[in-house]
Amino acid sequence: MALTDDKKNKPPRPPLPAGRERGGWLARFAPGVRKLVSRQDTPSNLWEKCPDTGEMIYRPDLEAALWVTPAGRHMRIRPALRFAYTFDGGRYKPFPLPKTPDDPLGFSYGKPYRENLAAARKTTGEPDAIAAAVGEIGGVTSVVLVQDFDFLGGSLGAAVGEAFIAAVEEAVKRKAPFVIFAASGGARMQEGALSLMQMARTTVAIQRLRRARLPYVVVLTDPTFGGVTASYAMLGDVHLAEPAARIGFTGRRVIEETIRETLPAGFQTAEFQVERGMVDRVVSRKELPVVLGSILRTLMMGRARRAAA
Repeated sequence: MALTDDKKNKPPRPPLPAGRERGGWLARFAPGVRKLVSRQDTPSNLWEKCPDTGEMIYRPDLEAALWVTPAGRHMRIRPALRFAYTFDGGRYKPFPLPKTPDDPLGFSYGKPYRENLAAARKTTGEPDAIAAAVGEIGGVTSVVLVQDFDFLGGSLGAAVGEAFIAAVEEAVKRKAPFVIFAASGGARMQEGALSLMQMARTTVAIQRLRRARLPYVVVLTDPTFGGVTASYAMLGDVHLAEPAARIGFTGRRVIEETIRETLPAGFQTAEFQVERGMVDRVVSRKELPVVLGSILRTLMMGRARRAAA
């Protein structure tokens, strides 16, 4: 429909003075309100989705629950939180780990391994897939290692192997028990045989703890698979696990395709492994510090009595 003459001849709307915007009645009623309620000012991570139920959980509530959902899912946490939740009063002292060559094989698959490392370091802020700290658990000075699944799936490479050995040496020097929170998809394929060698090297390091009569406790978290499970994750004096943590060598789908059989419900979960003797006890995240402290005190007490005999 053609415009009327009145509309044709209507003068253009004058520009607004500098500093003013057309923002609807709310902005005119209360200048600055638009900025206050704009989407840009709303935190993007205020809610987290439960992987089991799809429920949206208020992030502060999830943090207060140690990142355990109302459905009981123990969500993955980074080393800093793990240390804070484990050590008495959240007090601990990180110690530096040995530096290893970044890309000893010059590996490239799709994109160079160096780029994968750089991206993982930028995302996590960590040099590699493991962190170490010293502090007290239940009053017992302990050396703790935490694998970070967010860093290339917590994969076992030369850096992780060197870190494990350095942490064992620290425990022997301090005459302190050694605890590791395992979380890994397995060996790091980008380092080939050098990665597989770490399975043997960490196993030898554990023998140093044995000779020093120092406790070695493994806490299995979700997921722990591959070469890690085939080495140091299954060589502890005591094996604890968080609820529903998946623990195995190869994933469920690969096994089912290989043997052409349907595996039982709950296969490879921590509860399944307890029934079969691979795990000693399933412990919730909230109870872990108390349970760990009790175990370490008992084992160190036995060491002291044996030394005195």
